[in-house]
Amino acid sequence: MNIMEKPVINTKTLVITALFIALSLVGSNIKIFGSIAFDSLPGFLAALLLGPVYGAVIGFLGHIFTALSSGFPLSVPMHIVIAATMAITMYGFGFVYKALHERLPMVSTLVITGIVGIVLNGPVSLAFSIGMLAIMLGIEAALGLLALLPILVLAATANVAICIIVFKPLDNIWRKSR
Repeated sequence: MNIMEKPVINTKTLVITALFIALSLVGSNIKIFGSIAFDSLPGFLAALLLGPVYGAVIGFLGHIFTALSSGFPLSVPMHIVIAATMAITMYGFGFVYKALHERLPMVSTLVITGIVGIVLNGPVSLAFSIGMLAIMLGIEAALGLLALLPILVLAATANVAICIIVFKPLDNIWRKSR
C-alpha cells in the first residue's frame, strides 16, 4: 500500500468519520486544564484506522470544539493556529504509522508513532503557538505559554497512550468489517 494513496471515501468511512467527530466533541468537554482536553484522542485513532487526512480533519475540529467550549481563551486567531497544528500533528502521526507498520514489528511502530505524536502535539504545537502569539502580542506575552509545556506533554501522552491501547482491538474489528 502506497503511503501517499488517496483516502477511500465511502458511506461506511463517512459514518465512522462522523462518529470520531462526535467523540471528539465529547472529548472536548473532558478538560485536563483550561482548553487542554481529550479532543485529540479520536483524531489520533482516526489517523491510524482511516488515514492521516481523516485524522487531520478530526484533530482540527476537535480543537475548535474545545476552544469553543472554553470561550476561545487565547483568541479566535490563536485557536485557529492551534487547530491547524493539531491537524498537522494528526497527519504526521498517521503518516509515520503508515510508513512504518509494514516495515517494523507492531510494538516498535506504535512506540515510534506515539513518540512522534507526543512531540508534535506538545512541544512542536506549543512552539507554533508561541510564535503566533509573539507576532500578535510580543515575545514577553508569548513566553508565558511555556508554562503549559508540562501539561501539554502530559495531555498528549494520555491521548496517545489511550489511542494505542484501544487501537489494536478496533483495528481488528475495522479489518474484519471491510
